[in-house]
Amino acid sequence: MPTSPSTTEANQKDSKLVCVFCASRDSPDQAYNEAANSLGRELAKAGYGLVYGGGSCGLMGRVARSVHENNGDVLGITPHALTSIEGATGIGRTLLVDSMHDRKSMMNDYAMAFIALPGGFGTLEELLEITTWSMLSIHSKPVIVLNTNGYYNALRDLTKNAVKAGFIHGDNSEIIVYCDTPQEAVAAITKYSTPKNRYDLNWTSPQPM
Repeated sequence: MPTSPSTTEANQKDSKLVCVFCASRDSPDQAYNEAANSLGRELAKAGYGLVYGGGSCGLMGRVARSVHENNGDVLGITPHALTSIEGATGIGRTLLVDSMHDRKSMMNDYAMAFIALPGGFGTLEELLEITTWSMLSIHSKPVIVLNTNGYYNALRDLTKNAVKAGFIHGDNSEIIVYCDTPQEAVAAITKYSTPKNRYDLNWTSPQPM
């Protein structure tokens, strides 16, 4: 039964939860669907749980079911408005929130790392926002892309162009680690090294003007 964050008894922020961003629909190309199934198995096998956008559709539902079926912890965080599209699932625990901002903020709070599978505008937005948050030192957690079928090659090329143009520091282009297989993506969590030239900002106390 979905609950609000204020009433849930599931505030297990010490759990080893990995946040996964991905599509809320399946692909006609089964390679993407199977990558989602496999990532869930690999996360659970490595002792990780899942925090994700909730719902039972598409790659999101596949990852969640796979983690759950392999005895991993699953926490979905879903805005009320999206339950009519993505579904309110009984996979693991579900928290209902008021906005997309609340969803993303809470996923960051719960997650120890982030993995992006292929997806559309929403997945791209989540990946780029959490990458920006790393650059601004809002978090220092691993940001990993599962680059199935070279799906994110264009993003990697765009980042290289931005570095060449002087818009991204060369070190910060390494915030995102690209992996070809689910096994590599899960292994990259413990191997991840945060780039050194991020903005050294303090977000916990007021700063002098």
